[in-house]
Amino acid sequence: MKALRTFLMLGLGPVLVVLGGLPSLLQTGQVDLQSWTWPVLMLMPVALLLSLKRGLPYALWAGLGSLGTVLIFDVLAASSYPAIGGVGGLALVAALAVVAGVCLPRRKWTGLAFCAAALFSCWLAREAPLPETPSPRPKLAVISALPLFWKEGEAGFGARSDAPIVTLLRRRFDVQAVDSPLGPAMRDANALLLAQPRVFSPAELVVLDNWVRNGGHVLLLADPLLRWPSSLPLGDRRRPPAVSMIGPLLNHWGLALLPPVAVAEERRILEDGRVLTTMGSSGFALQPGTSCHIEEEGLAARCAIGRGNAVLVADADLIDDRLWLADAAAPLDARHWSADSPGFVIEALDGGMVEGRRWLRSAADLVMALRWSILVGIGWAILGSVFLGWFYRDDRVRDISSHPPWEAVEPG
Repeated sequence: MKALRTFLMLGLGPVLVVLGGLPSLLQTGQVDLQSWTWPVLMLMPVALLLSLKRGLPYALWAGLGSLGTVLIFDVLAASSYPAIGGVGGLALVAALAVVAGVCLPRRKWTGLAFCAAALFSCWLAREAPLPETPSPRPKLAVISALPLFWKEGEAGFGARSDAPIVTLLRRRFDVQAVDSPLGPAMRDANALLLAQPRVFSPAELVVLDNWVRNGGHVLLLADPLLRWPSSLPLGDRRRPPAVSMIGPLLNHWGLALLPPVAVAEERRILEDGRVLTTMGSSGFALQPGTSCHIEEEGLAARCAIGRGNAVLVADADLIDDRLWLADAAAPLDARHWSADSPGFVIEALDGGMVEGRRWLRSAADLVMALRWSILVGIGWAILGSVFLGWFYRDDRVRDISSHPPWEAVEPG
């Protein structure tokens, strides 16, 4: 019975810590070691219990096993290795939590100091917002029928509200909403986001084409079946067009937008490992003699047009925050992203690099990672209960091991 109780106490830490990070993973799909920064504090009561009932070596064994279990889960779930800095930060918090739990029964203030250090380390481990580009920032013109700068269905100053994707773009660009390519703002723009615009006149199409050929850089989101939710009734002119109206410009550049292949939400893994979530997406077909090339199985295309260039994506829903953001109140915190869409858009507009996240690829990967990490944690607990039970079978050695080495022992 004693060996069984020891096994249960040693296995408690790995199981609690691994399961503690799952809610964040399931909410966003990100496999990020920072998701386990706060759950690893549960090693504090586990170490406290083990140090009281079994001794210091048992508490250290449980802490080491918990950290190893999390790392195994992380590697298997993401199919990649985490950054060394993330491993070091998590190991530091785990070590501080174990030491705090061991110290609390005998040296309360020392234990509380280590507890405070562990909490402070968790706070320091938070991720910084997306860095800003120093001023003056590149000028970005945005032409779109999507509600990116206003609340749909409202009027007046109260209707002005940036969508989360615009909030992020303002970190890298001087963003300006433009109604028409004929406006004066287009002449000074360094880049253009053209997202499911309304129909253009022939004169506007000519201006757009000339702007790109003269060295402009455009990201064009053309959706053949827009699924962006709208509270406006059908037929309302304020509703975004359900199908792309930019076909004449695409044909002029040697592209054709294909019909949608699916109407449901789709999670797409790009060639560089990043993840985009699309809805009702399609693809492009090339016409003979074009200077464009197709990427991502047809979802995207890149074109060299005169002195300028264009990146085209056959979906506009991907910038809808409901498809890439788990917490609408925190668009600047990449830990709340559920897809790499913001980074993809910023880089496509030549706004600098945005580091991709590490993602859970499938439910099967989650099951496999959870199964093997729990099995390793259980195996570590069994090994610890057998090895430590044999090594410290002598009562005198066990009594000595139950005291931390920094605790003074009265003579006699």
